[in-house]
Amino acid sequence: VLFFFRVESYCCVFSICLRRHRNMGNLLKVLTCTDLEQEPNFFLDFENAQPTDAEREVWEQVDLVLKDARGVLDELQAYKGAGQEIREAIQNPSDEALQEAAWAAVVHLVGKLKKFYQFSQRLEAALHSLLGPLTSETYDDPTQHLEREQALAKQFAEILHFTLRFDELKMTNPAIQNDFSYYRRTLSRMRINNTPAEGENEVNNEMANRISLFYADATPMLKTLSDSTTKFVSENKNLPIENTTDCLSTMASVCKVMLETPEYRSRFTSEETVSFCLRVMVGVIILYDYVHPVGAFSKSSKIDMKGCIKVLRDQPPNSVEGLLNALRYTTKHLNDESTNKTIKSMLQQQ
Repeated sequence: VLFFFRVESYCCVFSICLRRHRNMGNLLKVLTCTDLEQEPNFFLDFENAQPTDAEREVWEQVDLVLKDARGVLDELQAYKGAGQEIREAIQNPSDEALQEAAWAAVVHLVGKLKKFYQFSQRLEAALHSLLGPLTSETYDDPTQHLEREQALAKQFAEILHFTLRFDELKMTNPAIQNDFSYYRRTLSRMRINNTPAEGENEVNNEMANRISLFYADATPMLKTLSDSTTKFVSENKNLPIENTTDCLSTMASVCKVMLETPEYRSRFTSEETVSFCLRVMVGVIILYDYVHPVGAFSKSSKIDMKGCIKVLRDQPPNSVEGLLNALRYTTKHLNDESTNKTIKSMLQQQ
């Protein structure tokens, strides 16, 4: 009798709580949670989030970097390369005027490539500045961090957005590596011949090696971010790795929920914000896949990959093909044996 009385009492309490929380649905979600963590259900204001007093110091540091990001993308998009000058110089090795013209063109462009590389180092420092507060023990879980530190979360999203866009532009511009290879070959030949090399001081040998390694990667900015995040985890041994990976998975979930929830999506004032949100979701998935020990596609992943891919598939095809390709070709664990076959199939569909 006592047992049934307790059950009936608990059911009554549950019914009251459920009615009180019908709009939020939090209690029901907790009681019916699956392998994935309860999805965050709040609006992250990517358009208007402003820093609180507690966020302001970090926000101002990162803002200095992000202000230059647009210019970097504009310069990279306008990068045409010195292909014609290089071809003419190679085809006419005894024509000094053509050799000098090719060298002058390449030295100018290598200065830009150096600038992009140095910006990646600034971006790495900015990411470290953001990960500190976003993964700290100030709040109990990453959802609270992102909800209460929206200005920093927005900057984190802007870094991810920049990273994917930079790497897209780099991958579709073979002139970058061709120009730099010609620069290094010509510089080496000049040294052998003891010829003074104007522009050598622009990029010394040590710097040239680092720049070469940077551009040799298919997605250099993404590699910078993943290495930086891994470094952050290793340098903060007192901080559980889950604080960082959960921050990433929560950001992916926030983007997914906002994109698939009409109430939230209707609050975006432009389609550019939708594109921004899609790109951030994909960027954070890829970063999670590199940083998490088993990646984003395993059963233990806290990212709802099927849901995220569905959100991408629900967009106009020509607007997301590049993002689907990023998941297909720039992730680390997609082709692991442990990856769910349904996820592979969803990504392989054209």
